Amino acid sequence: MCSQRLKGLARVRKRPATGKTIYYCYAWRGGPLLRNDSGPIQPDDPALPAAHQEAHERRRNPNSTTMGGLITAYRASADFKLKAALTRREYDRYLDDLRSEFGNLSIGDLEAKETRVRFKAWRDAMSDRPRTADYAWSTLSRVLSFGKDRGILSVNIAERGGRLYRGNRRDKIWNSADINAFLAVAPRSLQLAMQLAIWTGQRKADLLKLKWSQCTIDVIRLRQGKTGARVAIPIAKQLRAELDLEPHVAETVLTTTRFKRPWTSDGFDTAWKLACKNAGIEDLTFHDLRGTAVTRLALAGCTAAEIGALTGHAMRDVDLILDAHYLGGRPELARRAIEKLEAV
Repeated sequence: MCSQRLKGLARVRKRPATGKTIYYCYAWRGGPLLRNDSGPIQPDDPALPAAHQEAHERRRNPNSTTMGGLITAYRASADFKLKAALTRREYDRYLDDLRSEFGNLSIGDLEAKETRVRFKAWRDAMSDRPRTADYAWSTLSRVLSFGKDRGILSVNIAERGGRLYRGNRRDKIWNSADINAFLAVAPRSLQLAMQLAIWTGQRKADLLKLKWSQCTIDVIRLRQGKTGARVAIPIAKQLRAELDLEPHVAETVLTTTRFKRPWTSDGFDTAWKLACKNAGIEDLTFHDLRGTAVTRLALAGCTAAEIGALTGHAMRDVDLILDAHYLGGRPELARRAIEKLEAV
């Protein structure tokens, strides 16, 4: 393959539902996707070397007078590099789309009201995937905001673009029946994942990376990948018992069911969805366990400061989270309030 001779080229192999393996070739790790009108350029395509060279030329001589140059400058900035690795990967996907679609737009174009109409049409073409459309628009706005902040643009025409996705997870709380139904059919590896989520309130990405070395007899210590917050989580007796049952067969606490290897995010999601299906659970996700943990703590009478100390949320955000996202426990809170009033 000609890709083997291209210095710095990064390749990612994918096998979509069609079963045919395709490659995503990037000019360098974290760099732009090399593509043409037919889609991602494959490793054996004669067009790959020229596209690779052109990308490196743009990197050496970024032209911030175009959208493509602005994207290159943004990727090279601390604004982008200091983001979490997962966030950068998500941004990369849409930055490549923006470069492909609008890379030749001039600074004048990027400040024109008419261009906002083009941007809206681009986003609305993804309206069948509203969350994707919103993320794409958010990425566009971030790039233009970077340009405005650096004095390249006088205005960000993507500000206040509105959202297409109207769903929320307000009532998406795992109740006791849901939890018990899942634990009754899920393999041991997923049972432990649920227990960790319920008792720590941490995100999936952080729990999948959790190492035994971060777990002492009574405390789990970790740095959250998304926020960088450091949290020390006391280990509840029930969680301690679950951890004591788990053999230390890998560096990470959570491992795949069959081969006892660290989970990939996609692999975990697939296994989790299958277990939910077997348990008859619909419209609940692993991420909803984070909200469930917050709600359980609130129902137990924990203060906002206590909840934030455990989950890593800023204290000022805890009440907002309960109000805006995790209202599933409010009826129970109201019931307990009346019980306390009656006891006076």
